Amino acid sequence: MAANDGEEATVSLVDVLEEDEELENEASAVLGGSDSEKCSYPEGYVKRQALYACNTCTPKGGEPAGICLACSYKCHEGHELFELYTKRNFRCDCGNDKFGEMECKLFPDKEKVNLGNKYSHNFFGLYCTCDRPYPDPEDEVADEMIQCIICEDWLHGRHLGCLVPECVELQEMICESCMNKSLFLWTYAAHIAVPPILKVSKAAEESKVEVEHDEEENKCEKEVIKSLVEDKQTEVNGTAGCKRKHQELEASSVEGSRPDCRLEEMKASGKSRAQHGAVFWPASWRTKLCSCSVCKDIFMNAGVAFLFDDTDTVLAYENKGKTSEQAGGAEGRDPLMSALNNLNRVQQLEIIHEYNDMKTELKDYLQRFAAEGKVVTPEDIRHFFEQQQTRKRRRANAGQYYCS
Repeated sequence: MAANDGEEATVSLVDVLEEDEELENEASAVLGGSDSEKCSYPEGYVKRQALYACNTCTPKGGEPAGICLACSYKCHEGHELFELYTKRNFRCDCGNDKFGEMECKLFPDKEKVNLGNKYSHNFFGLYCTCDRPYPDPEDEVADEMIQCIICEDWLHGRHLGCLVPECVELQEMICESCMNKSLFLWTYAAHIAVPPILKVSKAAEESKVEVEHDEEENKCEKEVIKSLVEDKQTEVNGTAGCKRKHQELEASSVEGSRPDCRLEEMKASGKSRAQHGAVFWPASWRTKLCSCSVCKDIFMNAGVAFLFDDTDTVLAYENKGKTSEQAGGAEGRDPLMSALNNLNRVQQLEIIHEYNDMKTELKDYLQRFAAEGKVVTPEDIRHFFEQQQTRKRRRANAGQYYCS
């Protein structure tokens, strides 16, 4: 709703709800796929789950440890926690030997350590190749952070060694370090990854047109020479058909060749790309990986066999979380939106002002938790609204003295 001259601008409640919907969806996506009431330890090494690290119980200098969503609420309330987003194949550490005398309130019967867990500097609140916290109070550069799907570390966009392509939210990223640990991935990158956007100097950009022109001329010359050579070869072999048959026989005799291997076909094409910088992959790129027995062994030995699994992706986990949230909530349209549309103009304005006041107070309330690094629990939210109800009753009672 637009404000008249001299009047304070007012935001429609409908606009506010729509603005907050994206944030709510993100929270539902991350937390909806994890159980907030039960420790995940009995499930073993969970395929993917929301995790936290407790800086109060396992500070830097000790052993890294991770806790599940439920334990972050029930066992570590008031502690300084690092939100780790999600990790794959992880078993909750809460209350094991890494926590000293502290015992898990939800599932105390745990092994001393979880040998299958993998840890990184993330568990001490550090991220990226720059090994800095996030948010970083000393970093004045506004920059997004993107998670590598292999090492699951978070990297600043400016530290990826390449420019971030548009619509990155629909893609997956593998950092340069992980690419170099599994060199065969560079072959796939040349064929199915998002083309790299390399950082170039202004001088290089100005000379780009001239280089492309020279390359085009060289390409034409090479094609002419290739055509002449093939014509001569055809004369020697008798027919073009004989030439192709001879080449096929030579290819089939190459040691180690696998005619049904997609990776081998990509290698044979000769197409390549610079092995530098992070690599971004389009949607459904995993379905294009070769799944022959030899390639499966290659992926297994490199520790990246999970790339064959489409449900391993963070997107699949988030969709599962959203589905769970929708199944547990009310069906159909949001009842608040429906109720708002059924009110008259005066009632709508009253609700809008009340909502804006509540939103400001809730923001101030939550900022205290953020400043202290504490996780907001359902009890904290209930306490806030109880305080709101108390203030509302006081205002209502006070107003009775002014009624005529």
